[in-house]
Amino acid sequence: MPAARDLTGTVVVITGATAGIGRAAARQLVAKGAKVALGGRRQERLDELVAELGADNAVGVVMDVRRPADNARLVAAAMEKWGRVDSVVPNAGIGMYGGILDHTDDELTEMMDTNYAGTVWTVRAALPAMLESGGGDVVIVSSVAGFRGGEDEAVYAGTKHAQVGLAGSLDRELRAKGVRVTLICPAGTATEFAVGAGRTEDDPRFAEWLTADDVAHAIVTTLEQPRSLRTAIWTLWSMGQQS
Repeated sequence: MPAARDLTGTVVVITGATAGIGRAAARQLVAKGAKVALGGRRQERLDELVAELGADNAVGVVMDVRRPADNARLVAAAMEKWGRVDSVVPNAGIGMYGGILDHTDDELTEMMDTNYAGTVWTVRAALPAMLESGGGDVVIVSSVAGFRGGEDEAVYAGTKHAQVGLAGSLDRELRAKGVRVTLICPAGTATEFAVGAGRTEDDPRFAEWLTADDVAHAIVTTLEQPRSLRTAIWTLWSMGQQS
């Protein structure tokens, strides 16, 4: 049976790191010995997480994934601190639930630019450094909505479908260069995601949904695979969720 890869000293760039899945992944990766470059929009939360993980293990950059230059700054921070980037986890995303006519133009543009364009800009920023290091992993956090859009989530599901297409093409483009591309596609997850935009903090479904730690475990396990293996798509549901 192949042994899990040792992640000690590897450098992982994570966006959307100030809450939910991104924060949980950062904690689990550092527990495995990895170093993490954390991107997020909230300075206070970044500072708190870096302090928790330790300045030797983490660096935080206030940034917006919709801006290519911000993604470049995040990667530059990792390179300045550790001199390499081994993996990137484009995780930042937003969701707004409702009919196609229920949101403003600006809200829909923000969702499309964050979820799809933001993924593209993050990968483009990190890839040159990863190739310089000899390869690595692109682990895109998407959603099961990328395979079957549900009611009142047409635009959100469309952005997730776009991530599915992006990842499939990137796999064909980058595999020969030593870069594995994986889609992590969870079902509903009990985080602050979309709270106030179709969900509430006391949503009774949270008790049976996936947790942020569940999804983070999938991210870490993907990175721990022997380099001879690659996982293209990992879909996740809790035992209490209908698949």
